[in-house]
Amino acid sequence: MAAVDLEELVRSTGEWLRGSGPESDVVMSSRIRLARNLADYPFISRASPADRTEIEKTLREGIRKLGEAFHVSYLDVSKLEGLDRQFLVERQLISREHADSEGARGVAIDDNEQVSLMINEEDHLRIQVLKSGFDLAAAWEKINAIDDQIESFATYAFHERLGYLTACPTNVGTGMRVSVMLHLPALVITRQIDKLFRSLQKISLAVRGLYGEGSQAMGDFYQISNQITLGRSEEELVKQVSEVVPSIIDYERKAREYLVRESKQNLHDRVSRAYGILRTAQTISSEETMHLLSSVRMGVNLGLIPELQIPTLNQLFIHTQPAHLQKLSGSELDTADRNIERARYLRAHLNTEDGAADKN
Repeated sequence: MAAVDLEELVRSTGEWLRGSGPESDVVMSSRIRLARNLADYPFISRASPADRTEIEKTLREGIRKLGEAFHVSYLDVSKLEGLDRQFLVERQLISREHADSEGARGVAIDDNEQVSLMINEEDHLRIQVLKSGFDLAAAWEKINAIDDQIESFATYAFHERLGYLTACPTNVGTGMRVSVMLHLPALVITRQIDKLFRSLQKISLAVRGLYGEGSQAMGDFYQISNQITLGRSEEELVKQVSEVVPSIIDYERKAREYLVRESKQNLHDRVSRAYGILRTAQTISSEETMHLLSSVRMGVNLGLIPELQIPTLNQLFIHTQPAHLQKLSGSELDTADRNIERARYLRAHLNTEDGAADKN
């Protein structure tokens, strides 16, 4: 199993960032995660350093067998610098908990960044499949096949009545988290977002920020996911989220139509101002960049900025994050220098003349 080339990864674009999936004007990505533990070892919170080393070795050697079928490469996360770990978090390939943890741990990633297999996160193994747009059915089909392959060489901790045993009680049962990343700027502008959240909580769906549990919503991106796994089958959980998301998509599109119909001048002004600042700023924070790119992304989807493409914007959302920015510039930067480099990067990619990017 080959090692992941981080420098190549920096300059590539994962499948989920290409904006090519169904309903991608509103849905950035669909993700399914499975939490699994090996029967012969204690949970990570109780595992000794020697246990963690054995778990990592056992799973890495087993996953090596998946290399050809799923085209996965491997990274020893414990040997990575902090910047590289943060880069993988921004890329949605590992969790913040995995990045900040201690001891033996690794991640296997496939060529398209659809598959991520985290070893020694909160559980011994976290299997993740990420798809562009609203495509939970395809994500479930793929992750189910991977899970079956791993179970052919690993004995999972499983209870006949309870199901898969996990470190966190809320994951016991299927061990599954089904989530969809939505871009909902119009619902934020029209102040309908809180009403949506309240209705989702009533049907046991969680709302989180860009980087999952404990993170804030940035750039009007929200993750919608199931809260309960016990007593539900995998198919039922996929169905629960799949049936709700079309209503949210419709809700957001109607809010966008309302803004175009009732306050087109104000909407155009908001989008144009955001685009103008991003193209001319000399220094800009990550938070402001996300906020402005959100307005521009909505503007592109509404045909207000025809010269821009959604994949370009999706890439800018990620490439202007702190770790990506430093990796792309080839040096570690403090906050002030990052803000200057971020502005330069945005100018270079948003100002074009005869098809060539302005590098000033």
